[in-house]
Amino acid sequence: MNTARFEPWSFVDLLHRDLDRLVQRRDVTGNDDSPVADWVPAVDIVEEKSRFVLRADVPGVNPKDVDVSMDNGILSVSGQRLAIDPGEDAGVQRLERATGRFLRRFTLPETADAEAIAAKYANGILEVTIPKAPEIQARRITVEAA
Repeated sequence: MNTARFEPWSFVDLLHRDLDRLVQRRDVTGNDDSPVADWVPAVDIVEEKSRFVLRADVPGVNPKDVDVSMDNGILSVSGQRLAIDPGEDAGVQRLERATGRFLRRFTLPETADAEAIAAKYANGILEVTIPKAPEIQARRITVEAA
């Protein structure tokens, strides 16, 4: 005997998520052709002694579809995950993975060295390394007698 798990609220949750996505896509004019982002990747930011490390979960995104840019102290991470067509004979039961464009923006502190930012992609994780600029140390100036 097979036991089937009954989830009465799964349909309501799916409907709620779709309605949220529909409302988020509409701008003030009611035009839904220009969403800023269709989904938002989870991000961890770690501050180390000499750098900041940003790690974003972007599985299924082709590295060439990811753009990392820096402008006026704002680090932008954007890209796109394309939908996979399951085909006509697949018998799709559930599609939960978000597809489409994503965008995250971060204000960098003044200690960040914008010229040395590096990014790499491995195993579905985008890692952006932001080195800290060397601190300017206060120095004592000796006064000489004339």
